[in-house]
Amino acid sequence: MLWKLSRIRPINDIVIPGDTLPKVFWNAVTTRRSKVALRQKELGIWREVTWTQFGDAAREIAMGLVALGLQPGDVVSILANTCKEWVFADMGALCAGLVTSGIYPTDSVAQCEYLCSDSRTRVVFVEDDEQLDKILEIRDRLPALVKIVIFDLDGLARFSDPHALSLQALRELGREYDRAHPGEFELRGNSRRASDLAILVYTSGTTGKPKGAMISHGNLVSQWRGLNKVVPQDESDSRMAFLPLCHIVERQYGAFFALYTGTVLNFVENPDTVPENVREIAPTILLAVPRVWEKFYSSVVIALAEAVRPHQWLYAWAIAQGHSVVKHVLAGTPVPNSLKLRYRLARWLALDNVRKTIGIHRSRILMTGSAPIAPDLIRWYLALGIPMVEGWGQTESAGIGTLNPPDAIRLASTGKALESVELRIADNGELLLRGPCVFMGYLNQPEKTAETIDAEGWLHTGDVGRIDADDYVTIVDRLKDIIITAGGKNITPSEIENELKFSPYITDAVLIGDRRPFVTALVMIDHENVEKFAQDNDVAFSNYASMTRAPEVLALIDREIARVNAKFARVEQVKSFRLIEIQLTSEDEELTPTMKLKRKFVNEKYAALIESMYSGQ
Repeated sequence: MLWKLSRIRPINDIVIPGDTLPKVFWNAVTTRRSKVALRQKELGIWREVTWTQFGDAAREIAMGLVALGLQPGDVVSILANTCKEWVFADMGALCAGLVTSGIYPTDSVAQCEYLCSDSRTRVVFVEDDEQLDKILEIRDRLPALVKIVIFDLDGLARFSDPHALSLQALRELGREYDRAHPGEFELRGNSRRASDLAILVYTSGTTGKPKGAMISHGNLVSQWRGLNKVVPQDESDSRMAFLPLCHIVERQYGAFFALYTGTVLNFVENPDTVPENVREIAPTILLAVPRVWEKFYSSVVIALAEAVRPHQWLYAWAIAQGHSVVKHVLAGTPVPNSLKLRYRLARWLALDNVRKTIGIHRSRILMTGSAPIAPDLIRWYLALGIPMVEGWGQTESAGIGTLNPPDAIRLASTGKALESVELRIADNGELLLRGPCVFMGYLNQPEKTAETIDAEGWLHTGDVGRIDADDYVTIVDRLKDIIITAGGKNITPSEIENELKFSPYITDAVLIGDRRPFVTALVMIDHENVEKFAQDNDVAFSNYASMTRAPEVLALIDREIARVNAKFARVEQVKSFRLIEIQLTSEDEELTPTMKLKRKFVNEKYAALIESMYSGQ
């Protein structure tokens, strides 16, 4: 039950010793051996990989890369979806004393060329023939590139190239080299210090070329003990890996933290099967971005709309009991025994079924980050009986800076600073961070590094924040995103946008209004839910664009915006809106890899549409 949080106790001990990733990894392998490290679904069957097998794969890949002539500090890039081979290649390269850099599988050929050139990539791991084609197209313009390694050879039976080999062939090469050079693997793993560069994480590049954030072994390792004190995990836990491993969130919270704690990491089949895989895996720890949590919630809301009236009444009564419990838990007051009994009944009659429908019925902790989330959405998950903790961090802080403790959650707050993290608020309201997690700087961009880390070691986060008397941090918005209307009113768009995204019919929204007479919004609808609304209400449409133009759909979104407007002051209310008529995916430039609309890009691309809201067209 939500009020029984004794099982979420901090783990203060160092779980696996080591000050670099190779040392922690190999200590984990030798300690856990036959225990399950990873699971991945292949041909309909979940196949397990033990820690010994994981170690063998990493060792063979490491020695294969050494055999290819790579030296400590050289860069390898990985161009693939999230899968076990990604982490095999990652840990193998790190154990060889190399630096790894992820490339999103949705990146264009031009983007791949820039990333490989900027990092002087020596070897590229590619997932399949589609990703291979990108690298083959640009390899003549990458003088540092010596080899391409392919994970999946399907469709490549006749492919032959002296500069490419399969992952299996690389592992065989590594086994031979390892036998012929005893002690080399240990020498390479021990060659790295905590202060040495471990990974490159490229920013989304919304304002110019992507910047390669240089993150050291020490930056990454310094976070794990503090994280385990707030959201402890161990070898009895299981979690999912489905967010891009190129992104710091899945890399640090997911793969690396699971490496430290021993949590079993389950790789989904592909991004489209996440809802199905969640139900299959039933993870005990689930980390996702707000877009995923919003989608789970909206699927329940839409399903309830189709349910028979008695089921709707039962759910309404049950969730009301949950919200009553949440009020006591958040206020820190005892839950009355009579309410405890009603809530147990509510769980048995309805709420446990909701949890099973999503796949979170075994979850101990739900985690959200990477973007702001509506407090009401967290409250709903709490009402189901599971602590949902919101955190905040940046690539430049190795992915995390603050986190809500599960036994003392504060809504609309990102929690307290982790152990070893120091925070303060600058005169202009910007949140500054200092500690061993602060990154090394931007690759090949010393000027940008100097703008981001000052002489005293403070990371200028670019976020406007507040720190209360109990050290809880509230992120107001991005400093550059604050709207100042023509009348001089300061508006923080993220708060209003989060409320809009709480609607099952709105996937994302961007508020407009800087130096404007009033606030407007560009809205991206939830395709699946709005399409169902249209079908249920006999709304005629032929494609996605025509659906966004249907008067009934416009009226639906208008009602959702009116509901949100009622929560805000008159000057903050959205006076007009337009729907984006293109169905966006992660491959579109408007969206970040974590499926957030890029504010600056959207403002520029849809300038004419924005002007129409102010000209009355």
